[in-house]
Amino acid sequence: MNILFFGPNGSGKGTQGAILKDKYKIAHIESGAIFRDNIKGGTELGKKAKAYIDKGDLVPDEITIPMILDRIKQDDCKKGWLLDGFPRNKVQAEKLDASLKEAGIKLTYVIEMILDRQIAKDRIMGRRLCEKDNNHPNNIFIDAIKPNGDKCRVCGGALTKRNDDQDATAIDKRHSIYYDTNTGTLAATYYFRDLAAKDNVKYITLAGEKDMKSVTNELISKL
Repeated sequence: MNILFFGPNGSGKGTQGAILKDKYKIAHIESGAIFRDNIKGGTELGKKAKAYIDKGDLVPDEITIPMILDRIKQDDCKKGWLLDGFPRNKVQAEKLDASLKEAGIKLTYVIEMILDRQIAKDRIMGRRLCEKDNNHPNNIFIDAIKPNGDKCRVCGGALTKRNDDQDATAIDKRHSIYYDTNTGTLAATYYFRDLAAKDNVKYITLAGEKDMKSVTNELISKL
């Protein structure tokens, strides 16, 4: 199965992607990791991307999309892949769609995590990190994983906050891009939604406000 996964920061998209990776033995590909791997590996595309990044500029789609295509052609993607974090806008969606079709790569599913913008923001700002294990789930705004005061609900370790999780302005900026239905990430999501029936791709929506286990069960039942 080949999957495009959309959802705002704070929706639990990364958690669900990791679950699908383990259950179906597919590659979980994050766009940021593709840049890092190419730059670290000194690939030709990585060198071109680094030149833009070093100047503080966005890497053009003409470099990003070939990186993505190269990644999903690697051996660990033979059983399938899940792409998370790209496309971020409608133009990228159109270019990615054209590139996949030109390469003869078929999408199987498009998944959209639906979550109210304020709830997504609260979830990000409510995240707490355990000193012993950052994977221990603690969030002051989610009852199911609410910490014990300032202690980890799993092991009792001390909790801290990530600085970027408390930057409301930065969160609002990222969410403004995601929730933009004209040119932003939701516009990209809807582009693939509108193509789904024609291209024989299954479009799945998930209620992101539910607890993690309920979302997982709903997702697995729809695949």
